[in-house]
Amino acid sequence: MAAWIPITLFAALAQTFRFVLQKRLRTGALSTAGATFSRFFYSWPLLTTLALGYGAARGLELPTTSGLFWLYGLAGAVGQILATMCTVALFQHRNFAVGVTFKKTEVLQTVFIGLLFLGEGVSLGAFIAILIGLVGVLALSDNPTEHGTWRERVLTRATALGLASGVLFGVAAVGYRGAAINLEGGDVFLRAAFGLALLTLAQTLIMTAYLSLFERGEIARVIGSWRIAGLVGITSMLGSLGWFTAFGLQSAAYVKALGQAELIFSFLASTFIFGERSTARELFGIAALTVSVILVILLS
Repeated sequence: MAAWIPITLFAALAQTFRFVLQKRLRTGALSTAGATFSRFFYSWPLLTTLALGYGAARGLELPTTSGLFWLYGLAGAVGQILATMCTVALFQHRNFAVGVTFKKTEVLQTVFIGLLFLGEGVSLGAFIAILIGLVGVLALSDNPTEHGTWRERVLTRATALGLASGVLFGVAAVGYRGAAINLEGGDVFLRAAFGLALLTLAQTLIMTAYLSLFERGEIARVIGSWRIAGLVGITSMLGSLGWFTAFGLQSAAYVKALGQAELIFSFLASTFIFGERSTARELFGIAALTVSVILVILLS
């Protein structure tokens, strides 16, 4: 089995736990931006310590960066910030499992973004499988309990947040893939830890500036919520480290395709942690997306 496969599955599991924790933060003490900030604020010191400690223990020099690393990396970092904010805000509109499924449009977007910026595409069969996933997205977008025409019901704020999250996570995935292959020195794990430490610090500084200007007092609330927010930082570090390592070994489109295993994890969390139920229509949409994911993996 190729190394990137178990690494990706581990990253998907860690990401599911992070979203569970962030949902609790968003419905509790913190704003959308504050819950987003928590993942970066608490994870960058851990990543920095891990990178420096691992490099010293292995006797490896720290990797060297380049202009392309920063170009791709900062694009991915900003995309990840905005995507995370969209996802956390989405939890206010639909249940946990469906919210994460909306976010999973990222696998559809990553293929096109990766082809455009890195020249890494997929086969025709995989592309057809991706189109099947669009059926699932439309089914999940339509809420028949709301009044108005089908068009009015589909074009909702929840739909916009979900699709925007997918696009932005696609940008983040391709940006991090580009950054990972433009680091030199060390081994694949050290490159992942060191690259993420730099980019997570940049994200922390960006979010600190934003909160200081527009949500004064939110940083103090993040610090005050350290028990759950700290766990968000740990799960964020583990998940991001897994994704970044996998991106250094395989193209972003295939990594994100396998990462759809997060759907299974999120449904387990939805059922056993939040006690939520999905409608038959939502299950159909999720089933269509799951078929799409399986076909993408088989045909890749």
